[in-house]
Amino acid sequence: MAEITITVNLADRNYRLTIDAAEEEVIRRAAHSLEEQLKAYAGNFGYKDKQDLLAMIALHFAISSQKNENELQDRDSLLTEKLQEIDRVLSDHQPI
Repeated sequence: MAEITITVNLADRNYRLTIDAAEEEVIRRAAHSLEEQLKAYAGNFGYKDKQDLLAMIALHFAISSQKNENELQDRDSLLTEKLQEIDRVLSDHQPI
């Protein structure tokens, strides 16, 4: 993959990143999402310190990530059970 250098602005600071070109859109969307969350938290909670806002946003994203991970594990378990059930049914009905 080709690497490119981009600059993203987070909490009024510019960060230069060297990334795979294929990841640029995802990274820019993530940075935009973080900036939107920053504005929302600043408006809702009245924090002025960007460090406090970033900590709250990091917690929010960590919680979301954990919830998504738990949901994926639950789906994987359910899928495994269903596939095992299908395998048993197919094994029981195979001609000898």
